[in-house]
Amino acid sequence: MNRSQLYGNLGIRLDMAVEAHDVIRQERGSDIPGVKVFKAQHPTATVTTVIVENVQGEQAMGKPVGTYVTIDAPQLRDNNREVHQQIASILAKELTGLLQLRPDGSVLVVGLGNWNATPDALGPKVVDYTMVTRHLHQYAPEELAGGLRPVSAIAPGVLGLTGIETAEIIKGIVEKTRPDLVIAIDALATSSVDRIATSVQLANTGIHPGSGVGNKRAGINLETMGVPVVALGIPTVMHAGIIAHEAIEKLMEQFQTSPTLYKLYKGLNPDALQQIIEQVLGPYTRDLIMTPKEIDQLIQQTSKVVASGIAQSLHPSITPEQWTQYLQ
Repeated sequence: MNRSQLYGNLGIRLDMAVEAHDVIRQERGSDIPGVKVFKAQHPTATVTTVIVENVQGEQAMGKPVGTYVTIDAPQLRDNNREVHQQIASILAKELTGLLQLRPDGSVLVVGLGNWNATPDALGPKVVDYTMVTRHLHQYAPEELAGGLRPVSAIAPGVLGLTGIETAEIIKGIVEKTRPDLVIAIDALATSSVDRIATSVQLANTGIHPGSGVGNKRAGINLETMGVPVVALGIPTVMHAGIIAHEAIEKLMEQFQTSPTLYKLYKGLNPDALQQIIEQVLGPYTRDLIMTPKEIDQLIQQTSKVVASGIAQSLHPSITPEQWTQYLQ
């Protein structure tokens, strides 16, 4: 049983395009038709761009046609303000490349997630630090130093808190305020412990909130909103099924040093691996999600970096120091 099939059977969906690409490419043993990958190295980060060019690539990847940018920055987890600012600048540059927005275009920033659940609170926390300016254009134009793009922000909560589909709330706001673009921020699920709170994914394809943890919510994209949607996310959780699978794989690798054990391993029924994981996880096979105990601190740090990157991208005339003057 290959990795992608196992993940599918366990109800695990890979939020990050770069991870989905690595799994599929490894299984195929060759490049994926209809998909291109580019890498760029920075002192504090590695930027990987995955472009799904056509339907063939879309079907192979399980991701809509579009551009997916992953910024891997291990130092994002550290409490280093100078490094965080460098990462925010990289984020701003990559985000600007996806926006396709005129200088006076208006933007709605949407913080998806549940503010009562820390691993899911990235979106609402970013909204807390977002530099909102839409109201200033009408009520305090003298405060628009250097010319600021109209930006509004909302944290609409989740279905369990509001009784309303998140997409319905956002659609109503879009119809009323008529932004030229929506930036949706959400917490993601990853298949690598190393990526928790150290990677940022950008995508010009929109987002399906909760998809990585098995919640099927209505999509927030161009088709549903009527305006372009750029998705931005940071991995904060990892599925327990992936952790269990990785542990078994590492154990199996040790069998190669023993011919007898390795022969037993090669004779193992592929379905047995899934059965073992299901037995260990029991009734939570599809629903057990893991996160670090210091996730509250990580959310606090990463949300500021994301908000700073968004501010630099949307308001290029404002310095990082000036950004803090406009916080809510």
